[in-house]
Amino acid sequence: MADRSKEYGEKIATVVKAWEDLRPTKSFAGMTLDEFKAAVKPSLDARDTLGTLADQTTATLVERDQADVVSMAKVALVVNAVKGDVTEGEDGELYATMGYVRKSARATGKTNKTKPKPPTP
Repeated sequence: MADRSKEYGEKIATVVKAWEDLRPTKSFAGMTLDEFKAAVKPSLDARDTLGTLADQTTATLVERDQADVVSMAKVALVVNAVKGDVTEGEDGELYATMGYVRKSARATGKTNKTKPKPPTP
């Protein structure tokens, strides 16, 4: 089922606005305008809460991303210190456990590429 929450929110707002503007003193479906507003208030309040939460989420994501820049710089400092430590180094257990490939386990970079064979007629 499609998410129709935006459509529903707009419809509620349209009905309230039209009723307020054109027939504010008239009752419909056994309700006054104020009674109708009270009946739909939980729906509107939930939308307001979701909007606030979305704004907070966006702000928190920005805060996290900015903090991550600082944190990753600290991670780099620590990893470089581990690599440069005489008792740990790039081949140590700590370096590997931190998620890096030990120097002794790295590929040499040398490839044995063969020249392509000429096509046979």
